[in-house]
Amino acid sequence: MTNRKFYKTRITLEILSEDPIPEGMDVPDIMTEATEGEYSAQVLPMETDIIDGKQAADALLEQGSDCGFFSLTEDGEDIE
Repeated sequence: MTNRKFYKTRITLEILSEDPIPEGMDVPDIMTEATEGEYSAQVLPMETDIIDGKQAADALLEQGSDCGFFSLTEDGEDIE
């Protein structure tokens, strides 16, 4: 197992609106609506966890990315 550290950070936006946010609206458009339009937004404090290679590989796969992005195998080992 790799002994490298990886970081998993969550940045949470809290949005208040009179209507539901439309399906498929992306974050930049939501923020534009919050600064120039009908939404109120607040960025909540960031949360960061230190994760190991296996957890990083699993998180990459969950995001639809490839473990090779961090030069890892699916088991969290370093690719040589």
